[in-house]
Amino acid sequence: MKIAIIGATGNAGSRIAAEALRRGHTVIGIARTADQSIAPAGVTQLAGDANQPAQLAELIRGQDVVVSAAKFSTLKAATLLQGVKGGGVKRLLVVGGAASLETAPGVTLLDSPDFPEQYKVEAVPGAQFLQDLRAETEIEWTFMSPPAMFAPGERTGKFRVGQNQLMADEQGKSHISMEDYAIAMLDEIEQPKHLRQRFTVAY
Repeated sequence: MKIAIIGATGNAGSRIAAEALRRGHTVIGIARTADQSIAPAGVTQLAGDANQPAQLAELIRGQDVVVSAAKFSTLKAATLLQGVKGGGVKRLLVVGGAASLETAPGVTLLDSPDFPEQYKVEAVPGAQFLQDLRAETEIEWTFMSPPAMFAPGERTGKFRVGQNQLMADEQGKSHISMEDYAIAMLDEIEQPKHLRQRFTVAY
């Protein structure tokens, strides 16, 4: 498949790119500056601004899937969707956030009184991004939330899949490596099971 990744040089995006290449897919990376030296080996890096829908549309034309690993504080769902539609791409997968996952029925992690204030700059627009996606009926979108702890680590291939609830292991730790998250993302790209849905993965 032909996969375009917005933010392919970032922590999550680079691991998704590496997993896609490992599986034999073709990957282009889109960033404001096309610095091939920092792109994962095998990724064709293109210069473009996802906040400019017409520009993005031209860069992604002919791709099968767009993956957005951009920060929610810098890119709104409506802007991204406009570019994806303009490029004629039908599928969009988004590296989501954990803050919109439920800790109890109708209560999200973001709602908790001890949610760190410094994380809200990304968490609040992330929750809004998901809400906006849920109103979208033309593009086959998927919003994939990581658990509370999301960092580089081992590629084990072992994890659980959930829907809208924050998941934790037997020790109460809510975590996954970016490498295993990337496996789940590529599984979803290759065999879609969550079209126009949010889902999550964790150990």
